[in-house]
Amino acid sequence: MYVILFWLVLAIGFAIERGVYLYKASINKDVFLATMQKCILAGDIGRAIKLCSAANAPLARIVKAGLMKVNRPDSEVQAAMDEAALRELPKIEARTPFLGLFANLAMLSGLFGTVLGLIGAFAAVAGADQASKATMLAKGISEAMNCTAFGLMSAIIALMAMAVLNGKTQGLLDDINAATVQVMNLVVNNRSKVNLQGLNQGA
Repeated sequence: MYVILFWLVLAIGFAIERGVYLYKASINKDVFLATMQKCILAGDIGRAIKLCSAANAPLARIVKAGLMKVNRPDSEVQAAMDEAALRELPKIEARTPFLGLFANLAMLSGLFGTVLGLIGAFAAVAGADQASKATMLAKGISEAMNCTAFGLMSAIIALMAMAVLNGKTQGLLDDINAATVQVMNLVVNNRSKVNLQGLNQGA
């Protein structure tokens, strides 16, 4: 039971850490893109960069990397955003898969504990008198099944947390992919409006 509790505590700890990180990493994509569009169409790249710095989110940092190279060819702008994405995306996806591992370990530990409990119960019954065998066996099986129940409960908690966090992670990744493409298109289609002096000020 203590081994199962250990896996459960680890799962809860990882889930809380991931939940806090993903919450802080979230940003309203539509509002962010509307602001970026307004700045880029006005040619005020410096203000767009400052807004990205203030947002302090993975999406904003990736877009900022591209905007910092807006005076360079399109390929360099895209490469800058791709490089920033390679730094940010692993942070978003990190550690969540461990919840599935903890769920499996908790469930297997519960089954292992149950098997050991049953072995102990039958061993005790073998040396008992006929009158108390049934009582001892029932008590031993009941205690052994507690391991399975606790292991399954821990596994369910870990898997539910993993499902929620995976959904949040995928949502962030989708927002990043969509936003970076839209910002790239805005930059490419409005290069004539870019204010390089504003870019230097924003940097």
